Amino acid sequence: MFCKNCGNELKPEHIACEMCGFQKGTGDRFCANCGNELAPGAVVCGRCGCPTAPTAQVDPSQQKSKIAAGLLGIFLGCWGVHNFYLGNTGKAIGQLLLGTLGALLCGLGIMASSIWGLIEGIMILCGNINKDAKGIPLKD
Repeated sequence: MFCKNCGNELKPEHIACEMCGFQKGTGDRFCANCGNELAPGAVVCGRCGCPTAPTAQVDPSQQKSKIAAGLLGIFLGCWGVHNFYLGNTGKAIGQLLLGTLGALLCGLGIMASSIWGLIEGIMILCGNINKDAKGIPLKD
């Protein structure tokens, strides 16, 4: 177990962290399971996938479909549609510009963007990309 305030490893018999003094189980900056620093507002740990709080439940209405994201990546990935769907807006705009403006450059940009989208679509379907931009796991 790790301190949720500073990430220091905690001994089972301690009720507070030796480093920062926070009571065991309090804080929101680090994962209690693996000690990884958490993104602000993350629902689950980006490294181990554990919920950030014992009572934190992933709202099923917030989860996006893994199959939809993967198929969008495979078929419309050259325009970044799958990344827009997952909330990765910056990456999606990059793919959109590369795919659209690249069509003007003898098709090299759209080919590169299509390969990029295809690879990401396959990675989503295989489970290598399994969270959206907010850290919410994709549903099957």
